[in-house]
Amino acid sequence: MTTSSATPGTGTFAEYVRVPERAAAPKPANLTFEQAAAVPMAGLTALQGLRDHGRLQPGQKVLINGASGGVGTFAVQIGRSFGAEVTGVCSGSNASLVRSIGADHVVDYTTEDFTRAGSRYDVILDLIGNRSPSEFRRVLAPRGTYIASFGQPEHRWIGPMAQLLRTLTLSRFVGQKMVTFVAKATTEDLVVLKDLIEGGTVTPVVDRTYPLSETAEALRYLEIGHARGKVVVVV
Repeated sequence: MTTSSATPGTGTFAEYVRVPERAAAPKPANLTFEQAAAVPMAGLTALQGLRDHGRLQPGQKVLINGASGGVGTFAVQIGRSFGAEVTGVCSGSNASLVRSIGADHVVDYTTEDFTRAGSRYDVILDLIGNRSPSEFRRVLAPRGTYIASFGQPEHRWIGPMAQLLRTLTLSRFVGQKMVTFVAKATTEDLVVLKDLIEGGTVTPVVDRTYPLSETAEALRYLEIGHARGKVVVVV
């Protein structure tokens, strides 16, 4: 498996790409190449978010906001592998998927406001950024951790940074920990994902695959915002 991003020297949507050795690991033996392509950055974001930033422990309660998406489907499974009680937030049409991959509880955001449900969570992994930091604090345990992978593009000029900056500023004045992060590509963590996948604990969820010639159509589908798991471009 390798990671790829739109930065100089790596490239995307290419037949061939050169990556540093530190960003590569053997493909899980039980996956096709298409399935393996769905793993790296989404899996690393879920793993590092819950393990390194959330410090998720067995028996703790974790909420995944955006549980049916590319990162969310990994986060639900990884959260369960840590022995946590997992609540996934998604639309009602995706509830059965999120339950099938291990969520203990599912909240349909179209009919229920999870920020007013009364439950408290030790860790919240926010993959959507559609609620304010103060709303998340309301359902976060007093010493809990809120982790954002990105924020709501509410400001025309700085996009997701508007909410991320508020989150980081607020965390300096409250007991709850509020952090943002960008996943780092390491061979060690790719091997962790490989072991989880080969052990049957984690399975990548692939919504659709597109041939390279239909990359534009794949991007249009992603822009709709309702992909279940990952969308893969096949070379």
